[in-house]
Amino acid sequence: MSITAAGLEGVVAGESEICYIDGHQGILSYRGYNINVLAENATFEEVVHLLWTGRLPRQVELDQLKAELVSHRAIPVRVAEFLKGVSSAPPMDVLRTAVSMLSLDDPLARDTSAAANAVKATKLMARTATIVTTYHRLRTGQTLIEGDPGLGLAANFLYTLTGKRPDELMERAFDVALTLHADHELNASTFAARVTAATLSDIYSAVTSAIGALKGPLHGGANEDVIRMLLEVGDPERAVERVLDMFARKVKIPGFGHRVYRTDDPRATHLRMMSEELGRRTGHQSLFLMSERVEQTVRKEKQLNPNVDFYSASTYYSLGIPIDLFTPVFAVSRMSGWTAHVLEQYRNNRLIRPRAEYLGNPDGMPWIPMDAR
Repeated sequence: MSITAAGLEGVVAGESEICYIDGHQGILSYRGYNINVLAENATFEEVVHLLWTGRLPRQVELDQLKAELVSHRAIPVRVAEFLKGVSSAPPMDVLRTAVSMLSLDDPLARDTSAAANAVKATKLMARTATIVTTYHRLRTGQTLIEGDPGLGLAANFLYTLTGKRPDELMERAFDVALTLHADHELNASTFAARVTAATLSDIYSAVTSAIGALKGPLHGGANEDVIRMLLEVGDPERAVERVLDMFARKVKIPGFGHRVYRTDDPRATHLRMMSEELGRRTGHQSLFLMSERVEQTVRKEKQLNPNVDFYSASTYYSLGIPIDLFTPVFAVSRMSGWTAHVLEQYRNNRLIRPRAEYLGNPDGMPWIPMDAR
């Protein structure tokens, strides 16, 4: 007897030690560390080390990882030239292509050893961020900003994107946001990466598959829809009216509901707090107030909870991140999880080859000559 489910919902498709989710209890953990513990205590680089190795780093290991990430920030010349020539292209298309191009200049590209793959994961982690910030500076005609080796990944990203060094609150908020988005078990993009890796294709191909999956509007991009909705509403007093109107027109409210969680998305709790605090600091408090009104109304009318995308929208906007870079920023963070899953797949690989429940005529159709069709 076959077991099928639309969209493979609830189907266990593999084993992993990286991420645990209990959608009914609202639990998310990386390698056994609850996301609340990590958000309150860890830096993003510590989380990257945890995802890759299975444990938190000692100070010397953390220092080494930070140094390696800094040393690999620069992108190859041909990738930089490519970014110059596609100034009007959609950012996710650019990111997908540029990440794939990174393999062309990597002397380790065809080395499939564990040590080489670990180095390539570090390069991907560092250079994905550089691709996003470089592309934005080029497309807007701004001077490229050389990264500061004294800054961590989160702070350096904001600095090289906006040209302004983030204050402590902004740096910490973005660092936490990266941690919250780092991994989420076998979501569509991570599964795509593992399927590609399972063929023993290279890590660049695997994460390119992941970016292609993330590009789809049913996976990434919901926070872009959220911020556009909020900006269109424009006033907290109109938020309730707008939600009720959307319900009346049977239009989905972006940023609510989740395939896995049946209670609060634990990531949304932290982003809600950051949205409020950053809103006050940066003059975008109305965005938080509108978000709060929308959340209250959706809970009351539809009993739906906000997911990670809802409050990340106002958080990113307050940090000065352009709207069409919200999904690429998601990829910058999730690169840590994608590479962790690819490395895990390589360590205990078996080709991922599911079956389909066939719904047509199984066999025996008679051949019809051309003149009789």
